[in-house]
Amino acid sequence: MTQFKASQGRKNAPLTPWKSKTKKPLPGVGSLNGRWGYFAIAPFFLIFLVFGVAPVVYSIYIAFFKWAPMEDPEFNGLNNFIFLLQDSDFWLAIRNTFSIWVLSTFPQLFIAISLAAILRNKRLKGKSFWRTILLVPNITSIIAITIVFQQLFGREYGLINLLLGLIPGVENIDFIEGVIPSHIQIATMITWRWVGYNILIFLASMLAIPDELYESASVDGASKWQQFRYVTLPSLKNTITFVLIVGTIGGLQVFAEPQQLNAEGGSSKQFLTLTLFLFNQAFLNNKYGYAAAIGIAITVIVLIISAVNFLITRKISGEGSR
Repeated sequence: MTQFKASQGRKNAPLTPWKSKTKKPLPGVGSLNGRWGYFAIAPFFLIFLVFGVAPVVYSIYIAFFKWAPMEDPEFNGLNNFIFLLQDSDFWLAIRNTFSIWVLSTFPQLFIAISLAAILRNKRLKGKSFWRTILLVPNITSIIAITIVFQQLFGREYGLINLLLGLIPGVENIDFIEGVIPSHIQIATMITWRWVGYNILIFLASMLAIPDELYESASVDGASKWQQFRYVTLPSLKNTITFVLIVGTIGGLQVFAEPQQLNAEGGSSKQFLTLTLFLFNQAFLNNKYGYAAAIGIAITVIVLIISAVNFLITRKISGEGSR
């Protein structure tokens, strides 16, 4: 009986060659599951509070003041917001921002999906090389990009106008002074800079599509175009939505490209964007309170568009799960 109890005790013993002499947790790894874990994640929250939350709260605070350098702040109430809604430059900046967003986002989406489909081809040689150089525009200095595109879109000696001059009856286009031409130039710069990043996102999503779907479609007699239309595109639904949401948020924050062309947004503010408008009011006109109000307005616009995108995404996901 004693031997039976001993054998039962050995069966219920933990399956480990190490026998702990104490029930206290080890002073290293065990403590990570307790309060010491908060110290590990504390740096992130401290940085987020200092550089994320604090500037937002402070911007909301100064948006209610009339504030200029070397002057005492004067409480202004809602006057900054009232004046903003009456400011024609604000509405012009909204129009320009959305125009540039449309001209850059949808062509970029088409190019990214098309090139990702080509890179997915198993017979393509040098896949690693092509996938690597896609990120070169993304890491290139925006100043260098602006210099190159100014040469391409120059009015007198730009390559684009030289090619257009080969067409009879077509005159040189001023891609700086014109409204739509300037938007096309900025949208082209944005597309060239970010299309490689989006190509890799779509390529990763395409590589996750099971090959069995394409094999079944091929057995059923589907052509390459039909496979792309009925297999690839439906599988990219969530990825397309993600790219559109990120592109929308980024499109509302376009600053570097127009600022490098002209710090004031053009002679007639033909490519003045929302963030460039904010920058000019803060650092050129020294209206800190008004600039803070513009920042809050941009945030509200981003939240509204993000909410619309969320509703669209939820609807698409609901239809896909049926």
